[in-house]
Amino acid sequence: MYRTAIEGLREWKARAGRKPLIIRGARQVGKTWLMKEFGAVAYAHTVYVSFDNNQRMRELFSADLDVTRLITGLELYAGHRIDPENTLIIFDEVQDVPQALTSLKYFNEDAPQYQIICAGSLLGVALHPGTSFPVGKVEFLDLSPLSFAEFMRAMGKESFIELLDKGDFAMATTFKQEFIDLLKHYYYVGGMPEVVLNFAANRDFTEARAIQQRILAAYEQDFSKHAPTEVVPRIRMLWNSIPAQLAKENKKFIYGLIKDGARAKEYEYALMWLIDCGLVHRVHRVTAPNLPLKAYEDLKAFKLFLVDVGLLSCMTRLRQDVLLDGNELFKEFKGALTEQYVLQQLKTVREIVPYYWTNDRNTAEIDFLLDLGNAAIPLEVKAEVNLQSKSLKAFADRFHPPVSVRSSMPDYKREDWLINLPLYAVDQLYRHCAQPETSP
Repeated sequence: MYRTAIEGLREWKARAGRKPLIIRGARQVGKTWLMKEFGAVAYAHTVYVSFDNNQRMRELFSADLDVTRLITGLELYAGHRIDPENTLIIFDEVQDVPQALTSLKYFNEDAPQYQIICAGSLLGVALHPGTSFPVGKVEFLDLSPLSFAEFMRAMGKESFIELLDKGDFAMATTFKQEFIDLLKHYYYVGGMPEVVLNFAANRDFTEARAIQQRILAAYEQDFSKHAPTEVVPRIRMLWNSIPAQLAKENKKFIYGLIKDGARAKEYEYALMWLIDCGLVHRVHRVTAPNLPLKAYEDLKAFKLFLVDVGLLSCMTRLRQDVLLDGNELFKEFKGALTEQYVLQQLKTVREIVPYYWTNDRNTAEIDFLLDLGNAAIPLEVKAEVNLQSKSLKAFADRFHPPVSVRSSMPDYKREDWLINLPLYAVDQLYRHCAQPETSP
């Protein structure tokens, strides 16, 4: 499967002054495959080292971290010399040997000619005790599940992606039903690589669901394996409450839905643990639509989304027959799947940082308020065909954003103050809303 993240790796390879790269992302989003694929297509040689249960590598990195000695050890392990210009060095499951993570500092300072990419579960990388993290000595690339565009490509629909990339919405509208059918499949299948690969080959929804259930079971096992024992029950309860949180009309996260009387302080560590693992995305409320939006974060109010829409549909036991029932799928659980889908696509666009906004009385809400760097753009998500946008119009009249966006089922339309962007094209939002830079 093609992953757009490989273009980010090519940019890293070509960049002068590049540093060792750490790929971040939840388990099973395809980090290992991406690193190996990049090594195969962009280098003459690849040295792949998995630190999982690798005693020899554990011993190599347990002594001093002299780079010359480490390269000699890696050459002996690989069975050939390492040419820094033509060899990619891959450290996988790097959290299992924290000294390997620390060594990146010395590679950056003393031997920057070596090209090193690392990956590891954030369960270990973010929380491992005693690890000297090489702050400022590494770069990061975030890997998510497959986006809807990547899913369409996996389904053999490259020409559909080209239509959206060209902004040819007249032609896209002609094939609207095919886009909608693909979107339904994506809501159910999601973007986890193993699920998509199987579905692309077999078109079997039942098998897709079985794989998702195995992935969810593996995540539950990770809770017990990697988190402090006393926190595991809280992680499980918080994790399992997310579908109910998103099914509410107001999707603000409420601790009382985890259990009666639950308090933020009790679940603070559990929440951070899930965020650090990449299993959930937290979207904060902002108190005012002023740039930078981060300066106006309300740290006590947020929405919580899962890593993948397919996993959400699995957790909610979405029925397979709803795929055939008109557009009912997009309204399931009060549009929870649709808002999850939109957030998941926004997270794949590097130029966008998502928040949401409500007024002080909570009588008006904008589903997402997007920091595009030089503009704050309101985005309303509509799962239904009913396109009344009272909150969005009131927001636009009050704050005068450069443009407002509604993402919904109807076709693309641009008015004076509003763009209606079809749900299947929501990842095109930045190119339609980006404001030209102004000279100082």
